[in-house]
Amino acid sequence: MAYTTIKKPSDYFNTKLYTGTGATQSITGVGFQPDWVWIKQRDTIRFHYIFDSIRGATKKLHSNSTDAESTLSTTLTSFDSDGYTVETDAGVNQSSGTYASWNWLAGGTGVSNTDGSITSTVSANTTSGFSIVTYTGNGSAGATIGHGLGAVPACIILKNRTQVTQSWAVYHHKMDATPQDKLMYLDLTNAVTDSSSPWNDTAPTSTLITLGGGNITSGNYDYVAYCFAEKKGFSKFGSYTGNGNADGTFTYLGFKPAFVIIKQTNAAGENWFICDNKRAGYNAENNRLMPNLTAAEQLDSPIDILSNGFKARETGAKVNASGSTYIYMAFAEEPLVGDNPATAR
Repeated sequence: MAYTTIKKPSDYFNTKLYTGTGATQSITGVGFQPDWVWIKQRDTIRFHYIFDSIRGATKKLHSNSTDAESTLSTTLTSFDSDGYTVETDAGVNQSSGTYASWNWLAGGTGVSNTDGSITSTVSANTTSGFSIVTYTGNGSAGATIGHGLGAVPACIILKNRTQVTQSWAVYHHKMDATPQDKLMYLDLTNAVTDSSSPWNDTAPTSTLITLGGGNITSGNYDYVAYCFAEKKGFSKFGSYTGNGNADGTFTYLGFKPAFVIIKQTNAAGENWFICDNKRAGYNAENNRLMPNLTAAEQLDSPIDILSNGFKARETGAKVNASGSTYIYMAFAEEPLVGDNPATAR
């Protein structure tokens, strides 16, 4: 009997690498029509570019910046059946530039959701546990929005789209024993912060996210939220404690990861970072990109990607300071169990 309903994780998440041409280019091989596309040029300093199907093609956000949403016709211009099309902007298609894109499948065209006190627009995939939510805040502490997952979100990444001074708010169910009181910022290196302003000290439910009264999640502005529920064999949103040893902490996921984001939570100063299975993708070459920085790809190897999880391979604070706490997001290349089990590397 299969332990996961997702036999092929790459039908729901996939990393796509490509080389820019400086001219209109269709990026194919994603394997589905993506609803969330996150692009980063690997070989030079460049902003991260984030697009989704609810906000629409050409409307970009940057994970490394508080910038408001802007429209640029020379960026990603369409979401296609097997990928997407990019135009001439260097952030997505510089001639000979090398790029990584991370792609998620949600539910296609957004639909109105009236579960909360604020009507939201939701594109949800309940199989993979991912939804995109847009809404307009009303400045009211305790306002709620529907997220469409049908399960409790384990992680939420949320951005004020219209106010240029607001950071990306991150909720993660393992940040603390009371994560509904906690906040991290995707664009900063801060430690976890005690704050009632984003989530109104209220944990999300299987239908609703509760918003605080602050502008980071609920001012009189437009917002987008990327919401994730754990799905066994496909995604996991957890935490671990570093041991400060080169034979570092092993984190069991129950699948071979295709994509991992890690961030230290108990101390400030360390960057968020992303490893995936396509950029080098073989142990001791799991190069990293940093969501909060414009920096080019870093050629170091803080973790090993294994058939059932990942293992820290350094002693520093990035992933494995002794006694430090870390949160992570991980998505599968292959499940450990079921009809398509992972194999050793």
